[in-house]
Order: sequence, then structure tokens, then C-alpha cells
Amino acid sequence: MKKALSILLSASLLAGVMTSFAFAEEAETAADHSDQTIGIAMPTKSLERWNRDGEYLKEQFEEAGYSVQLKYSDNDIEQQNNDISNMIADGVDLLIIAAIDGESLTQTLADAKDAEIPVIAYDRLIMETDAISYYVSFDNYTVGVLQGQFVIDSLGLDIDNTEDSYNIEFTAGDPADNNAGYFFNGAYDTLEPFIEAGILNIPSGKTSFEQVATPAWSTDTALENFQNTLASYYSDGTVLDIALCSNDSTALGVAQAIQSDYAGDNTPIVTGQDGDIANLQNIVDGIQTMTVYKNVSDEAGVTLVLAEAILEGETPDEGLLEELDAEAAFDTESYDNGTGIIPSYLLVPWTVTVDNLEDLVETGLYEWDEDEKYLVSTAK
Repeated sequence: MKKALSILLSASLLAGVMTSFAFAEEAETAADHSDQTIGIAMPTKSLERWNRDGEYLKEQFEEAGYSVQLKYSDNDIEQQNNDISNMIADGVDLLIIAAIDGESLTQTLADAKDAEIPVIAYDRLIMETDAISYYVSFDNYTVGVLQGQFVIDSLGLDIDNTEDSYNIEFTAGDPADNNAGYFFNGAYDTLEPFIEAGILNIPSGKTSFEQVATPAWSTDTALENFQNTLASYYSDGTVLDIALCSNDSTALGVAQAIQSDYAGDNTPIVTGQDGDIANLQNIVDGIQTMTVYKNVSDEAGVTLVLAEAILEGETPDEGLLEELDAEAAFDTESYDNGTGIIPSYLLVPWTVTVDNLEDLVETGLYEWDEDEKYLVSTAK
């Protein structure tokens, strides 16, 4: 029987769900921090995951007793700069920023540094500024590795067996998002030995990030780009075996293009990332094959513990990991934003397929729909 999920993002349920990780006890016993304000800048509400991130962050900081300013900037760089400037002018005590464009905030964050406001780069590394105190994200290269390894395992690829070959096309993310290159490189590097051996072929010849990038992670752009690829390289009956998409919003567009424009009668592997509701439904329906899941409630929880330590005058390091319930690593080598290495707390992503959807339910953030026929989001 096909199963369906509904994501639970309401404040009342989230408070209950928080008992599943260690941050809950801290929130219940935290001192009154209402005289301290956390400024949170998210890129947009147009992507499901940023709604989740913003609400999780706001909920957890408010539960811990802080006042919160939460801004969504509609994927408008100028607006995000203005939003952050306004929060600086309001005298927030700490900024948490998921940047629209990693290189567009230099002057604004110089103002934050002058005002002695610490800044946490959230999920996306902010470039070319020394105002960043820490970076909290997932192991972004590993996201791509998981996608590439899934292809290897699903097809049983063997570098010594060149008798069988498969066709693959890549769809990457937003060039303005520093993470997008990590996702693409993780996948491409994992599959490159098979590409060089001729086991994986790319009929379009699009092998670089720049050739397959998708501005703003747009579903419509991914749809149009992949329709063009199918029309140019697959209309003669050439078989497409794998559509490796860096995230779920692009996977939606690619899957739609395959359904409407692909001439083959096979079902290609389609990868994704984020665990968006529509994509989980596509996994149930056999339209998308997998997604890489990143528990953003854990990401918000790590950010809370880090922010509290900073505001208490501490200099967080590897020892902070002992206070976290989520699996994470402390990295002081990988993320150079152009002004130096940014100390980073990196959480661990994992692969979701139709065979382990129940694991999402066990996080407490999803539940099976009663009629088990379709996905319903209860997010506000």
C-alpha cells in the first residue's frame, strides 16, 4: 500500500516534538532572555524548506526566552540587505543569516561588526566578510556524495565492468548559493571514475556546474532547461537512466519534464534534497527515486546552543558538541569565505527512499496521513 506523509510544523506540535531532542530541556529551564533579541534573516518563503527553517529557529529561540525578529526577503538581495540593516539599527544582540547571495552582504555586515553584533551564517556560507563568527550547516559535500553513491548502488556500477553503460544528466543549483557547488562537486566527484571509464555517459556534454546551474533553485527554470535537454539529446529515442538533481525544487521541474517530454518508456532515477512534501509524494508515487534529508529542526537546535554560548561570552569550539543531541562535527579547515576559515558546525544528512520513509515519521516531524493516499502539509 502506498503511504503518504504530512509534515507537522505547527507551533503547538513543534513544542511537543522538541522533547525528542536535548534542546527541549534547555528551553524549559532557560532564564528570561526577553531583553535580548535575535535577528533572523531568511532568503524567501517561496521554497518550503526556508519556511521550515525560519519557523523552527523562531520557535526554539522564543522557547528559550529570547525576543525574535524574523525576516523573509523574497529572494531580493537589496531587500535582505535592508532587512539586516534595520535589525542592526534596532540593536539586535545576534544575527542569524541565510544569505540569498553569499557575496552581497559585505558592507551591511561590516556595519554589524562595527556594532559588535555577532553573526552566524546559517546553512549558506557568507563570503568576503570578516564579520562572520560561525557557520552552521550540513556537510554539503556529503549531500552530493550520497546522491552519487545512491546511483552507484542502485545500478550496481562496477568500475571493472564496462560492458554496461548508462546515460546521466545533471541539474545543479543557484550560482549565488555557496552550497550549490559543494552539492554538485560531491555528486560529480563520486561518479567521475565511472564517467571517465565510459560506464556513465552524458549525452548533452554538460559536465560543469556552470552549464547545469539553476538560478534561485527555480522549479520552472529546471523544467525549461531539462525540456531543452530532452529535446536536443533524447528525442531520437536515446535512453535517459539518471537525472541527478541537487535539490527537491529542481527535481520537481526535472521530473515534470520527464513526464511530459521524455520519449523513453523507462523510469529514470531522479535524485533530490530537502524532503519537501511534494517530492516525498513523488517518491511514494515512483516519480522521484530519492531525496537527501536534512533535519532542519536539528540545525535550528544547534544554532540555538551556539548562539547561547556566544551571548554568554564564550568562544565555542569542539567542546560544544557535547551539548548537542544531533550528530554533528566541528570543522576548522573546510570553509574559507575569502577572509579566512570560518569555524563550522556541520550536521549529518541521510538518504530517504520509499523503503525508509518510516524513518521520517520517527523524527516526530512527519506523520502518516489517515487515508494513506496523499500528502497534506499542516504548516502555517
